[in-house]
Amino acid sequence: MLFDGLRKCATIISMKWIKYAGVAMGISSAPLLAGQRVVFVHGIFEEGKSFVWMKKKFEAQGCECMVPSLKPADARSGLETLAEQLKREVDAKWGADSQIHIVAHSMGGLVSRYYLQELGGHQRCVTFTTLATPHHGTLAAHLYPGKGAFQMRPGSEFLKKLEDGQNRLKHVSVASYRTPFDLIILPSTSSEWNIAENRVVWAPAHPLVMHTPRVQKEILQNIQTYSGQTAK
Repeated sequence: MLFDGLRKCATIISMKWIKYAGVAMGISSAPLLAGQRVVFVHGIFEEGKSFVWMKKKFEAQGCECMVPSLKPADARSGLETLAEQLKREVDAKWGADSQIHIVAHSMGGLVSRYYLQELGGHQRCVTFTTLATPHHGTLAAHLYPGKGAFQMRPGSEFLKKLEDGQNRLKHVSVASYRTPFDLIILPSTSSEWNIAENRVVWAPAHPLVMHTPRVQKEILQNIQTYSGQTAK
């Protein structure tokens, strides 16, 4: 499928970028964020290991991290199913009440939004960062079958429901990153979200937004800024 082919091409480009990101992080190695719990949520066709390098960097700063592999990874059963699985895994690891921070890539941002807005996750979430997430859908979703892909098409009922319920995130610090070079989120401006602090990063491909040193540094700084606050 063309959609899967574009993703694989972007992933190949990302390998050299990850090597660069590993030496360019530019943050203190001191564990400044001890006890902060971070959930990484992957995108379509991916699994938890897509966040392996980012997880290591966050753990070096003292964060406790979890990276669930949500299945089916192509979301053929719907994004709600993945959100329910996300809730179960977070609750199983850290209980139902402890504060968390969420960092989500691509489709994972929509899965996380459903968890936060419709399954009560907003009551425990302090910061929420989306990386190249199609908040308004992506034209690339027309290239793949399945319920989840249908839900990511512009104008879908799923996206309308998320828009209607986004006021539940009013007490959560929200940021959204996009790259103008994104060939998966079409148009790339679909990653802009009216309740978020929207930021542009010049990553050369869709999966590289998460590996950009500046992005990682700013997420960690945001977690540190809000780490003393209580989720509502």
